[in-house]
Amino acid sequence: MAQGQEGRKVLLVDDDEEILVAMEATLGQIKEITLDRATNGNQAVDKIDKFEPEVVVLDMMLPKKSGFLVMERIRQIRDRKKSPKPYVVMITGNPGSRHKDYAKSLGVNEYLNKPFRMDRLVTTVKKFLEESQEKTA
Repeated sequence: MAQGQEGRKVLLVDDDEEILVAMEATLGQIKEITLDRATNGNQAVDKIDKFEPEVVVLDMMLPKKSGFLVMERIRQIRDRKKSPKPYVVMITGNPGSRHKDYAKSLGVNEYLNKPFRMDRLVTTVKKFLEESQEKTA
């Protein structure tokens, strides 16, 4: 895991080890963040509650609890804290617009179809980290 300043946390959630490793290698180059990972929906909910990430990169199709159900938990946290955090980048191999529309209705901030360019993920995560910092400054 990358080391970083307290509070600059990103949680990566995917059940595909290769995708997790690629995201960790790429996002780990951002100096001021700490990365954590989850490989199923139940782990994701647990880590969101304990790790308190500013950004969650969330796969839509996960074992044990779908990305949509994880997103429902995130929405509860946002409502309770009256905060836009954590920001959510949903990633999926599903090209359909119906799922994208539903994800947006749940509060997903960005939606990327697999395969996606890692530079686009980095740009998106950096943008949300900057927005997060501006809102807490």
